[in-house]
Amino acid sequence: MPEFDRFTLAVVDDIRDREQASDGHSRYGAYLTQHADDFHEDGAPLRPVDFAAVAWSVATAPVMAPGYVAVRPDVQPLTVHRDYEGRAVLDARVGLRHQDLARRPESRLRALDWERDPWGRHDDEWPVLVGPELTDRPAVLVAATLLVPVPDNILLRPTAARPGRTLTHEAKHVVAALAAHANSALAPLVDDLFGGAR
Repeated sequence: MPEFDRFTLAVVDDIRDREQASDGHSRYGAYLTQHADDFHEDGAPLRPVDFAAVAWSVATAPVMAPGYVAVRPDVQPLTVHRDYEGRAVLDARVGLRHQDLARRPESRLRALDWERDPWGRHDDEWPVLVGPELTDRPAVLVAATLLVPVPDNILLRPTAARPGRTLTHEAKHVVAALAAHANSALAPLVDDLFGGAR
């Protein structure tokens, strides 16, 4: 399991990628081959923003499980997409329990809250939260969506439109840059949500 901390949301694992590769080179590369049709538009390479989004999508769960990029369990999902102006954006969702809020739901409501995933990994530090089974009480499930722009200089224009070693190398490069950006620009925002208490 990757090591996460307050300022590490995404971890790239090249060692496991090579060790678990059916082709002896890259397990991620094999997944890229399975999603070959996603990496071109009419035979031409994708634009840098779209390439980043597809490369990230394939590198993370649920497409690749375990992923080439592991995402901290309490920040799910962490995706990359193109905004309405055509720029790349990191998009993360974080569940917030009532105790994390400055103003909590009134006690007379006794609303249910997020619960730990009983079937998921039991991690005290980065718990996976799921909605409760509703009984006779309402639930107030609060989640924050954090959006962080991705600088153009970490994107790249792919030179290949078909999977192979070149596309794998380029996809790994952009995915590593996106993970580093998530850790430097997004992790502090997540940490601020919890007041550095996690």
